[in-house]
Amino acid sequence: MLATIEYTVTTIVCLITAIVIQRIYIKEKNRGTNPNAINGIKWFGLAIFVWGLGALFNVLFVNILEWESSNKLIIYYGVVISIANSLCILLSLPSIEHNESRSMVVRLVERFSTKEFIGLYSGVLGMIAFVFIAASYTNDNISNNFIWLIDIPVSVFVALSLLYELNKAFKSRQMKFMYLPTFALFFLIIVAVTHRIIPQDQVINYIDQGFWAVVGSITSISFKFLFILLFSILLYSWKFLSEKEQQQSLVKQLSDENLELKIQLSKTELANESHLDTIKSMKTELEELRKKSVVELSDRQKEVLANLALLGKGKSYTEVAEAMHISVDGFQTHIYQIKKLLNISGSDGKAQLIDYVKSNNLLKYATINSND
Repeated sequence: MLATIEYTVTTIVCLITAIVIQRIYIKEKNRGTNPNAINGIKWFGLAIFVWGLGALFNVLFVNILEWESSNKLIIYYGVVISIANSLCILLSLPSIEHNESRSMVVRLVERFSTKEFIGLYSGVLGMIAFVFIAASYTNDNISNNFIWLIDIPVSVFVALSLLYELNKAFKSRQMKFMYLPTFALFFLIIVAVTHRIIPQDQVINYIDQGFWAVVGSITSISFKFLFILLFSILLYSWKFLSEKEQQQSLVKQLSDENLELKIQLSKTELANESHLDTIKSMKTELEELRKKSVVELSDRQKEVLANLALLGKGKSYTEVAEAMHISVDGFQTHIYQIKKLLNISGSDGKAQLIDYVKSNNLLKYATINSND
């Protein structure tokens, strides 16, 4: 009954927690978070899922198939589940971020790719497990405690590595108050290991068997719950620090962009001032050129042009000269000089001269009557 409660509680809690953690992992992955930073979430979630899966099958074996909890097949299955759980925890360790030096275990895991490490781990422990299983399956004199010797060293080794990395992570995040829970986790793991490895017939000489069974179940559930709690705190602190770092990074990026915009604005203002000065200078030069380009005609030339325009295109130069009572040569000399000043040439020179008179309001200088 006690084992059933232990397996049922472990199944429900671990599977639900694993699903939640995997959803967090998928969400962070879709957000584009650095894969190296969130791999730990995936492997921690899988470690908890393995616990839940193991407990689920134990419920199936004990309550539905009605196997004895001491059945060697259940023990073998439990060893495999425990080894798989240790593998997931080992793969999650490199993702626990801290500023301290990495442990030998983490450096070993990082030396290989994930596939290589899984293959190496499975190969070595698979061979050891095969030897234990082959030696114990047909030998009834070998107790279940002996079978657990496959997993005990691995579990203790992984527990020590996890303790080291968790404490370093909490220290770097100014959370030294978490040292006590991590040591409590390690203590519970040691108790759980002790419960597995010490034969029951030796324990009853010192401790009540029922009490020892209760201690085993409580310890098994407690260290899993504490593991989940510590991971949740670590995950929350990682997410908090990650968001804080993102905010700081965003603030720095905005500050840099603002500084760059100010520099560009300053350059633009200087360029605009330079352009304005250039435009002013060009306007001044243009005005000076315009003034210089203004043709200053003499009064006599204005009179000649005005009389020419007054009589219109229908009169010849000779007729205009006669109307002005001057010689034709003198009139044509004036026209030649005026055309030269106004830069007028071509066969329509006379028409251009008349247009110039009208556009410059020179008709007032006329000295003859249009009716003449």
